[in-house]
Amino acid sequence: MPRLTVLQSFPTPRPTTNPYLIMLAERLERTGQVRVLTFGYRTALLGRYDVFQVHWPEILLHGSSPLKKLARQLLAFAFMIRLAITRTPVVRTVHNVERPEGLTRLDHRLLDLMDRLTTLRIRLNRHTPVPAGAPSMIIPHGHYRDWFAGHATESLVPGRIGYVGLIRRYKGVERLLETFAGTDADVTLMIGGQPSTAELAEAITAAAAADARITVVPRFLDDAELVSIVTGSELIVLPYRLMHNSGGTLAALSLNRPVLVPDNEVNRDLADETGPGWVHLFDGELRAEDLITTLDRVRQPRTAEPRLVGRDWPELAAAHLAGYRQAIAIRRAGG
Repeated sequence: MPRLTVLQSFPTPRPTTNPYLIMLAERLERTGQVRVLTFGYRTALLGRYDVFQVHWPEILLHGSSPLKKLARQLLAFAFMIRLAITRTPVVRTVHNVERPEGLTRLDHRLLDLMDRLTTLRIRLNRHTPVPAGAPSMIIPHGHYRDWFAGHATESLVPGRIGYVGLIRRYKGVERLLETFAGTDADVTLMIGGQPSTAELAEAITAAAAADARITVVPRFLDDAELVSIVTGSELIVLPYRLMHNSGGTLAALSLNRPVLVPDNEVNRDLADETGPGWVHLFDGELRAEDLITTLDRVRQPRTAEPRLVGRDWPELAAAHLAGYRQAIAIRRAGG
């Protein structure tokens, strides 16, 4: 079969780029059957490609000022007109089930248009909803074992609870800090990640200053720092108010550290997949009791590493290639 050219929705990778996107692009290239183009509006509007794959479409509309945002919205509209005229297949990886907050009316209309242009949806788990009758396939989120393999690990610190990742309101880090106050004196908390707002950064650093057991690194973590915090922790807690697909959960599990996450159908499936002792669940609001009892549970015997079934990147790249070819076939058939 001919080699495909796939335009991805992310720009040339930087240190802050989600590793999921980098691993996907690298593995697709290594199949020898896909040429990956990273996103820029010059390429999007004037380049030649067979498929467009979009991950978080709202990112295409971002601008650092009202004028720049308007310019990005106009460029996005022109790009979608090109996709429609050329009948270029759009493959959408559905990372989230809801759009982020703070979008304008025009943002929503442009995202609605992208939804209508979407040919095939990739679901990361079986619980991700798609429109009735819309073509879709399930390709799980890959693990991070190879990504982190070159970094030194830390010796586990008994009683240390860790959190890593971007710090946003919906991720519940403030709730974790409040809840942590009810734990024993021999328990410590280490939080690492970039807060989304100055107010959130101030609240988190103030809470840490009031409790000597808390350490906060309020900035973007490089991979070595992330590995250090995760592997040095006895338990990783991700107290999201809403969690559907979580790269942070898989990052901790890839480093062989158990996690405490919200109780929902996706995380129940992950608990079954990984085996006993790796994925622990809390119901409703996180409580101090959840932290204390889970620390007791993670000290029970378990397997040397969690099972991560069907998450190896070579097979995920092959599945994506099959998805691209399916999307092309749908377009050619008039879908």
